[in-house]
Amino acid sequence: MQKVLKYGIIALLLGAGGTLFYKKVYIPKTTYETTKSTQGNLLVEVFGIGNVGAKQIYSLTAQTGGKILTITTDEGEWVKKGDPLITLDSVDMPQLLKEATLGVEKANSEYVASQKELKSLEAQYRLTQVTYRRYAKLKSQSFASKAEYDKAKADLEVVEAQMEASRAHIASAKMEIARAKEAKAAIEEKLSRYVVYAPTSGYIIERSAQPQQTVLPSQAILKMVDPKTIWIKTYIDEKISGSVKVGQHAEITLRSQYEKRFKGVVKRIVAQSDPVTQEREVDVAFEQLPMPFYINEQAQVSIASKTYNNVVKVPAKALSFYEGKSGVWVENDSKAHFVPLEVLARGHQEVAVRGIDADEVLLLGSSSKKTLKEGMSIH
Repeated sequence: MQKVLKYGIIALLLGAGGTLFYKKVYIPKTTYETTKSTQGNLLVEVFGIGNVGAKQIYSLTAQTGGKILTITTDEGEWVKKGDPLITLDSVDMPQLLKEATLGVEKANSEYVASQKELKSLEAQYRLTQVTYRRYAKLKSQSFASKAEYDKAKADLEVVEAQMEASRAHIASAKMEIARAKEAKAAIEEKLSRYVVYAPTSGYIIERSAQPQQTVLPSQAILKMVDPKTIWIKTYIDEKISGSVKVGQHAEITLRSQYEKRFKGVVKRIVAQSDPVTQEREVDVAFEQLPMPFYINEQAQVSIASKTYNNVVKVPAKALSFYEGKSGVWVENDSKAHFVPLEVLARGHQEVAVRGIDADEVLLLGSSSKKTLKEGMSIH
């Protein structure tokens, strides 16, 4: 009785162990998931990682040093072209401009007075000339003395000299007007440097100074970006960048909005590659700029570089490498067989191949199961 019980317990343990081996070891290592090859179009995509940047980023600096009086904007605000953004203390420049303006007005007044004086002398000259001619005629007829004639001639010469002097005054007044205007324009130009205007309509991305702070002429106060030039500066390995062309469509994924896909287009391919990373910069612009946007935010770009029409496709995870060849595993009479394939193109999740028909059942290998080998039995 004890022997029967003993052998019964042994049999039960062996049965339980066999069941456990079958479920936990044998089945997982010999049973494989399957998929199928398909036929259709394959979109070849090139992927790259980069950051949000822009072609036009303006660093706004004062053309002259001084103390900042006002800054009318801040980071994250929009401005229009021509808006006054920064005003610096111009010290005595307004007073100098006022004095220069008075100088121009004075020169104009002197010019007008000289012109009027010349007109008066011209009228006096005409009268003196008539008198001189009359005395010259009377003298020739012995009706006027030589003294009277000489006085009339002297009066005429005096008026002529006064007219020449007046013309000289007018010329001098013209030059003084020009000089005064140039002096005023120079002061106005200097004064304009104390106000910084927006060079274009854009978005403020940085403010690095505050009112009452003294800045140097080369010191950046604000940075702004032209939103029309926002793009992703992505970096793509040279090996796969050859198919990328300007004008190709792309999809952009921002790290802060990873669940969304934004449409884009390739705008520029930088002519030089990085000699260290062996990557090429490709700039991809948004078709419609997402709001808000953040300069230097990380982004992923998928560029549609080429489409293969009506080709046989297999999932990328089904493609294997066996005995130096690329191909797929298929099942035939419960045995695994390797089919070498010619790879035409690789997409994001699919591969275009030649050497197999559509709707072929494919085996998917797994690291947790036995490695597939030619002719091995499978379930």
